[in-house]
Amino acid sequence: MRILSIIALSFSVGVFAAVLLPLHGWELWLCGVFTLCGLVVLCFKKKCGNKKRLWFRLLLISFSLAASFAYFSLYYAMKVEPVLSQCGESREFSATVIDYPRQSNWGGQVEVRLSSGGRAVYYGGTQVLELEPGQVLQGKAYWQDAGAIRGKKISNFTSRGVHVLLYEKGTLKIEEGSRGGIRWIPLRARRAIQEMTGNIWEDESTAGFISAMLTGERSGIMEEDEVAMSEAGLTHLFAVSGLHCSFVLTLLALLLPRSRQRLFAGITIAVLLFYMLVAGMTPSVVRSCIMLIFLLLAPLFHRERDGLTSWSAALFVLLLANPYAAASVSLQLSFAATGGLLLFAGRLNQWLLRLPVKGGWRRIWSFIAANMSASLGALVFTVPLTGFYFNILTLVSPLSNLLVLPAVSWAFMISFLLIPLGFVWLPAAQAIGWSVWGLVHYALAVAHGLMRLPGHALYFSNRYLTYWLVYVYAMFGVCLLTGKARRKYVLSGVLAALTLFLSVYLGGAEYRLGALQVMALDVGQGQSVLMSNQDGAMLVDCGSSNGYVNAGGVAADQISSMGIRKLTAVAVSHYHADHTNGLYEVLLRIPVETLYLPNMEDEEGVRDRLAALAEQQGIEVIYVERELEYALGESRVHIYPPLGTMRGDLNEQGLTVLCSQGDFDVLITGDMAGVTERKLVETYDLPDIELLLVSHHGSRYSSTEEFLEAVQPETAIVSVGDNSYGHPSDVSMIRLKEAGAEIYRTDLQGNIALTVHKGD
Repeated sequence: MRILSIIALSFSVGVFAAVLLPLHGWELWLCGVFTLCGLVVLCFKKKCGNKKRLWFRLLLISFSLAASFAYFSLYYAMKVEPVLSQCGESREFSATVIDYPRQSNWGGQVEVRLSSGGRAVYYGGTQVLELEPGQVLQGKAYWQDAGAIRGKKISNFTSRGVHVLLYEKGTLKIEEGSRGGIRWIPLRARRAIQEMTGNIWEDESTAGFISAMLTGERSGIMEEDEVAMSEAGLTHLFAVSGLHCSFVLTLLALLLPRSRQRLFAGITIAVLLFYMLVAGMTPSVVRSCIMLIFLLLAPLFHRERDGLTSWSAALFVLLLANPYAAASVSLQLSFAATGGLLLFAGRLNQWLLRLPVKGGWRRIWSFIAANMSASLGALVFTVPLTGFYFNILTLVSPLSNLLVLPAVSWAFMISFLLIPLGFVWLPAAQAIGWSVWGLVHYALAVAHGLMRLPGHALYFSNRYLTYWLVYVYAMFGVCLLTGKARRKYVLSGVLAALTLFLSVYLGGAEYRLGALQVMALDVGQGQSVLMSNQDGAMLVDCGSSNGYVNAGGVAADQISSMGIRKLTAVAVSHYHADHTNGLYEVLLRIPVETLYLPNMEDEEGVRDRLAALAEQQGIEVIYVERELEYALGESRVHIYPPLGTMRGDLNEQGLTVLCSQGDFDVLITGDMAGVTERKLVETYDLPDIELLLVSHHGSRYSSTEEFLEAVQPETAIVSVGDNSYGHPSDVSMIRLKEAGAEIYRTDLQGNIALTVHKGD
């Protein structure tokens, strides 16, 4: 079976290269190159002598790589190019709904399969929310390339096999199609499971946790619970994967007779396949099901069980179905974790079991060693990926998994049985469900407790942490390649710990310089400004209208990396999402003393949600209705109340923040336009401004000549990202340049930091 693993891994490497590297148009050339390499190997076959095994492997690798590039080119030509050729204009379409719809910012969205071939996501009005799998849609839509939106390359859709987005244009015709048919049973089962969790566990926190754990649907998880699970390194519990399939396998092993091997394998494979469909066929669950099926079938066909072969074969099958799945974060993390388990977990467990633990403690130590080795093995290859994609290194992850996984495994297995029981006898399921409630809340209590530990996680906003990670991998890589002495691993571990402390110190030290630090965070199309010194820190706004940017995570990670343990204040300029939707995570992760809010109503209820969360977190809330002043260390902060008179326009009814350090002044005006800017300078005696956070992301209606003449900014920062509004406007940029301001933009420079020294 090792031959299969060589072929599958070589093919997979080629597909990953074709998808992740800028090779477009060169795939067929590479196919020819590796084919030629294979032919060269064949020519030297007779000269290999005793190295025939090496010759054969090189031959397999060369031809497998050639096949991968050929296959990718064929897939692109037959499935992707025909769809992309129709993008960029409005045209008719016909498609079948293949999933349940979700709510979008403007109505609903649903995944469909085009009658011409290929998958798409359709965006329309609220009528989309009433659709069901199997229904047929016909109408006109604007066709958008799902892999490149406004020039920005993204893989969120293509990694799922979706290459076009359809935006509603005109009337949508809906036909019944195969609605209610047999092929949609797994989707209906998924929906029924999610609804039944709400019936059995009326507690929203428990129901959301169980639904996510069983089906991977995370929309029902309480935000504070999701943040805690993420910070504790436990979010993998909500991504249905090998862990969940192992729970299913364990449950079936307890219920079915293991002596009848064929019966056990048949029933287990059927249950796993159905569960794979119910869980949405994500790469992680497909990978684990394929691996388990290989392992179950091996003894039936008198073949050895080989984890590496199963692992590589699963990857091969996934990439064969959709080569673009190589860009899926879920797939990368799942296979990286499993690869670490296969290569390192067993060896680490053997090493831990050699420690001199005797007597009754031996059994306990065996349990701890198994869990610790599994957690650490999974982390070997996933740490760089989680750092790259999620900016986090969770130090408490091995401990959190040790404490939580036993409880979660029982919660999963009991819930797996309670769901069907609920359809037969709901009161009995609800009565037994209290045991699951206890297990879930134990897991959440552990996550919330670990999240409050200082240093529970580190963030790659600290660039020194990246250098440290490279150093550690290089150091242990050298250890693996040289000798067998164990002392070198102990020494490497000590050096890794010492250099980690040094990295954390250096990451915060550079922000402790000067009398005031001002940083405009890169949150995409939104705004978040952090002002700090050695005596305190204040955050003004935190939000983004770009769905792929977690503004709260960006801000909280940066604050933690700077060594700031508490925010003296958080101020909200106004209640639009691109200034507020990240504040919920910030308030959950970072202790805050005072929250300053404009006393204005908003249609979305943002004010009330922020106030409720502040009360829950013990944060003082002050509604600003007059000018307020407070000290931020040696700096002075003035918060001005809303001045706008345009009723219902939140942009004009927000707070203004002025921070002064000596003769250096920073002005933050939110999204106000020229009329309110004029009223601001007429109402308050503002000083000349050294740093201006440009209003409304550089809108043409902001930063008027009259306003700039009054405040005379020396430096202007535009907080802006991917948008369809034309921000920043050329008109406003010209006005700023003519006013003598040096302009910086977060979409071009990323985080923009400025240090004010005493006497500046």
